Amino acid sequence: MAQGITIVGLGPGDPELLTIAANRVLTEADEVYVRTERHPTLNDPATAASLQGRLHAFDALYDAHQTFEAVYAAIVEQVLDLGQRAQGVVYAVPGDPLVGEATVQALLTQGPSRGLPVRIVHGVSCIEPTLAALRIDSFDGLQICDATLLARRLHPPLDPDVPALIVQVYNQPLASDCKLTLMNLYPDEHPARLVLHAGLPDEQVRDIALYELDRQPDLDHLTSLLVPALPTPGSLSSYQEVMARLRAPDGCPWDREQTHESLRTYLLEETYEVLAAIDGGDLGEVCEELGDLLLQILFHAQIATEHGDFRLIDSMQYAIAKLVRRHPHVFGEAQASSPDEVLQSWEQIKREERVANGQERRSMLDGINQALPALAQALKIQERVARVGFDWSDASQVRAKLDEELDEYAQAPDDAARSRELGDVLFALVNLARWQAINPEDALRETNARFARRFAAIEGHAAAQGRGLETMTLAEMDAIWEQAKTDEQ
Repeated sequence: MAQGITIVGLGPGDPELLTIAANRVLTEADEVYVRTERHPTLNDPATAASLQGRLHAFDALYDAHQTFEAVYAAIVEQVLDLGQRAQGVVYAVPGDPLVGEATVQALLTQGPSRGLPVRIVHGVSCIEPTLAALRIDSFDGLQICDATLLARRLHPPLDPDVPALIVQVYNQPLASDCKLTLMNLYPDEHPARLVLHAGLPDEQVRDIALYELDRQPDLDHLTSLLVPALPTPGSLSSYQEVMARLRAPDGCPWDREQTHESLRTYLLEETYEVLAAIDGGDLGEVCEELGDLLLQILFHAQIATEHGDFRLIDSMQYAIAKLVRRHPHVFGEAQASSPDEVLQSWEQIKREERVANGQERRSMLDGINQALPALAQALKIQERVARVGFDWSDASQVRAKLDEELDEYAQAPDDAARSRELGDVLFALVNLARWQAINPEDALRETNARFARRFAAIEGHAAAQGRGLETMTLAEMDAIWEQAKTDEQ
């Protein structure tokens, strides 16, 4: 052999599945280096006898380093050094070199940069016997994910409307991390299929519920998990497909004629319905209303896609980049020990972004959404100016300001003045709420709901007596109101 690196695939474990080309390289090599000896092909008596005295393994590096990244980096460095020899090096890995082998990807990049040719001798990966054990076709949209990569995520990078195969679920701690990540997308009871030792004489296919994954006692590096698709469509891509179908030439006439402008009212309505569901405390209703609100977002994105303006993915990429950029204490090296520090950092980053984009604001109040409800807008204004110290020093001053505004309202000489002074009263009330850490919109909404409940009690009492509300005296209605108020406490 000449200088360079030859990477050989050992197959999935059954020695009969070792390819002719791979066997030839292993037989003719003076030395064979393997990522790990923990592989059934290497434990086969005939193979072991053939490689006796010529086999070198990197298993000791797994104990010498704390992370897989460090282990793989050490293996790659040693293989690169060995490849510099006149005879080069033969490096063998489980399965196929181009399926789930991080060291191979690093060698393919770093080898040529050091003037070393890298040759791949393919093998049968773990995927083929696993598919055979499951009797499924990978062309039906199958997703494949390494268990170690999945376990690092808080949310799985999977489409739940097509099946997913998780490979190398090698122990219970890893299985537990994978389970928790998957449960962020799939129900706890979601049926799954565990495949152990695919293609070997002791092959098993075990049906389990997802929550049982880390309770299996016999997990090892030859274990895979099939997560079937959800029984009904639920992915973002499926929702987008429905929306695109509605807008297609042969779709729904009403949906096809909508524009960004015509949908504005519906977007506002759906947003308020979400808020109403939250206020009502019915999480089932919140779930449904969020789905309806998402429809409005997809509707606008589909219209923009059809016109070539932007796609939903553009909106999401923008939002993801912004969130990562504005949270350097999470995704970077910055420190933030309190919510106040987070907000200060957020505003500073926003200012830097505006300067970089040539959009530096003349006032710190620029950019407050003018379409916000008035109470919410007032709260935003007060929060902004308070950041630079334009605020009262204690709550008693806030209350005194409210009293002052009430006096000015009472002394207003005409309707125009009363309107102006009432606005000042409301602004002062919002400030009082801010000082008490009360959201004025939420507080007023709760009051509206209480009023509606108590008035409904009056209506119910009148109906029970067969009377109309107009026949009741104010004293009667007030007595029922007070009783309803008492019943709520």
